[in-house]
Amino acid sequence: MTQPSGTGDMRPEILMMNALPQWDMEPLEAAYRIHRYWEAADKQALLARCQNVRAILTTGHIGADAALIAGLPALEIVACFGVGVDGVDFEATRARGLPVTNTPDVLTDDVADLAMALALAVTRRLPQADSFVRAGKWKSGGMPLARRFFGCKLGILGLGRIGLATAERARGFGCEIGYFNRTAKPGLPYQAFESVQALAGWADMVIVTLAGGAGTRAIMDRAAIQALGPEGYLVNVSRGSTVDEDALIEALQTGAIAGAGLDVFLNEPDIDPRFAGLANTVLMPHLGSATTATRRAMGQLVRDNLAAHFAGRPLLTQVD
Repeated sequence: MTQPSGTGDMRPEILMMNALPQWDMEPLEAAYRIHRYWEAADKQALLARCQNVRAILTTGHIGADAALIAGLPALEIVACFGVGVDGVDFEATRARGLPVTNTPDVLTDDVADLAMALALAVTRRLPQADSFVRAGKWKSGGMPLARRFFGCKLGILGLGRIGLATAERARGFGCEIGYFNRTAKPGLPYQAFESVQALAGWADMVIVTLAGGAGTRAIMDRAAIQALGPEGYLVNVSRGSTVDEDALIEALQTGAIAGAGLDVFLNEPDIDPRFAGLANTVLMPHLGSATTATRRAMGQLVRDNLAAHFAGRPLLTQVD
């Protein structure tokens, strides 16, 4: 419970938008007076009690919008649990001079691992094979042949930390790698493309690893999805907003592309119900960074940024 003002408790007040694992909650509760947004039945009444809140702890997906920021007059910092910060209104934070932090690097390898896992799962039809064995169908014959992943033309959409880590893994599978990135990446042994559609037209598979936000909304558009062709695959470990989801579902339903491996969706967890009826997909509930080691490291980095701020030290991973 949040301790009321006037009790002599000198711990800084923070507004948490969502729960974190207990290994984070215990040190956070020891260091701060916490207002639990996710538990409040009356959000406005909670915010009315947050006039002394100095920090928001959120995720990139939940973020912090302009109205929330405006309602916290003592706010000093927005700390995101995750590398994505697309849910944060940067116009509002910049107008107030508020720093925003995130947790990069510590989740890069896990997300890149999952990108490769989805690439293999959708091409080799691993979920279908598992169901085939469990249902006892193996005794009646084998499954249809699957698509080979090794040596494919792999397009990476967004060559930041996660994209580069994915490319390094794909090299071990003998993949020929091309990419599209909004800023040039000179000196890399990968082929650069001038447009997303050109990348998709060349690739056997496109893996989307770029950041979410208005600048990348539906960047994998209908034309790019169609350019993949009936033997092409799409893997998305970035944000659901980066792909034209209606166009993707239509392409999967009609066979305009061969399949998709998806860890992210629009409106998650209330995803489009049409996905459930698609046999040519592998669907994950946004688990890119979901390993114990990485989630512990993410929580530690969030707490380290908050501690640095309140101690007047430089922030470790300031985004803006």
